[in-house]
Amino acid sequence: MTISLSDDERRAIVVAEEIAEVTIKDCLIDDDHDRIAFVVKAGEVGKAIGRDGETVSRIEDRLGRDVTLVEDAPTPEGFVANALAPAAVYDVTIEDRDEERVAFADVDEADTGAAIGADGRTIELARRLAARHFEIDDVQLA
Repeated sequence: MTISLSDDERRAIVVAEEIAEVTIKDCLIDDDHDRIAFVVKAGEVGKAIGRDGETVSRIEDRLGRDVTLVEDAPTPEGFVANALAPAAVYDVTIEDRDEERVAFADVDEADTGAAIGADGRTIELARRLAARHFEIDDVQLA
């Protein structure tokens, strides 16, 4: 699947990769919530965060926006689980329903709020990224 990036998203990737020394697979600028989401190569998200969050803070300072990091995954189930972090996701199942591909995430009840996020930010980001990377039409909590 080909992902189209705006010039601003490409510039943000260059900044993040330069500061964190990680591979950024995708970038999504969310003007509604004044943040930038980066999909980081699997295994590199810890490096992107840095000790005590120092690296991600430097990225945020340079870009002037909040930054959300999502670890890439080879499967749609793993990707959706990562996109809902820090919520504890027990399982993700993908179903085809009425010509739509839907991911159902089984989340710890105590983490439902974290999976949804303030004003639905977390689950909406998971939906947008899952659509871009795995052609999933919707993400729902099971």
